[in-house]
Amino acid sequence: MSRLRSARRSRMQYVWPLRAEARTVGHARSIIREELSGLDLHDDVVDDAVLMVSELVTNAFMYGEGPYELLLHVDAKEVMCVVVDAGPPLPAPSPPDPIAEHGRGLRIVARLSDGFYGCHPQRYLTHPDLVGKATWFALPRRGRPGNVVPIRAGT
Repeated sequence: MSRLRSARRSRMQYVWPLRAEARTVGHARSIIREELSGLDLHDDVVDDAVLMVSELVTNAFMYGEGPYELLLHVDAKEVMCVVVDAGPPLPAPSPPDPIAEHGRGLRIVARLSDGFYGCHPQRYLTHPDLVGKATWFALPRRGRPGNVVPIRAGT
């Protein structure tokens, strides 16, 4: 992990390079749980962030290309998690299919983040000469637990 300087003193920014191996998804979940657990966040917010990071890292491995990195931005108002990969296609939610084995990750991220998620081109922090895509979500630090509509089949 590297702590990076940021423009605002009230903001912390961390970055972890990720290896392209199956156990990395679990490692990314552990990193985010450990970092967020020390921030006095509601347990539900931490659990939601861990699940969403798992989805974004899995999508990066399945549909993107290396190198991969995980970023965590924390300021007084929100927590933002970002996964960067070098794959060209921007992620898009799949059409709903209740019997499909895959295709729910971005829907989960959209619901749990209350729509505060996205994807855009971004330079790597661990490889500043490379440009990839950043898939991200943000959560309020002081959000009310239970304010997100549960996922329903077909939505």
